[in-house]
Amino acid sequence: MASAPPPSAAKLYRANSFVSLPAELNPDTFDTSPEKRRAEAERLVIRSRLKRQYQLQLNNPSPPAIIENPALVRWAYAKSQNVYPTFRPTPKTSFLGAAYGLGPLLFWIFVLKADRDRKEKRIQEGKYKRPYSVFF
Repeated sequence: MASAPPPSAAKLYRANSFVSLPAELNPDTFDTSPEKRRAEAERLVIRSRLKRQYQLQLNNPSPPAIIENPALVRWAYAKSQNVYPTFRPTPKTSFLGAAYGLGPLLFWIFVLKADRDRKEKRIQEGKYKRPYSVFF
């Protein structure tokens, strides 16, 4: 008599009791709603279309001068042109902008004015002799 075939590896698999599953693989957290499955399918279709378009451009026997990757174009737009969804002018950002913009300017004005006043005071007291300079 022939015995039953051995169980497959999938049936023998058990989760490691020492390591927890990530949320994506935990069956308790799966959201199997039809809306979510439909949205994932739409994203997969869009991704596959973009991938096919890019592969066709890449493997074209007479390729264009520049092959545009639509995902990279969208990313660059999101990083450079579309700053308002990620930046909101608040009192904190306004203060920081003024501090970084005007702070160094006011600091150097103060330093140069203090140095000029100190030299002027020493000149009036006769403790500093001005060097002759064509450019100053």
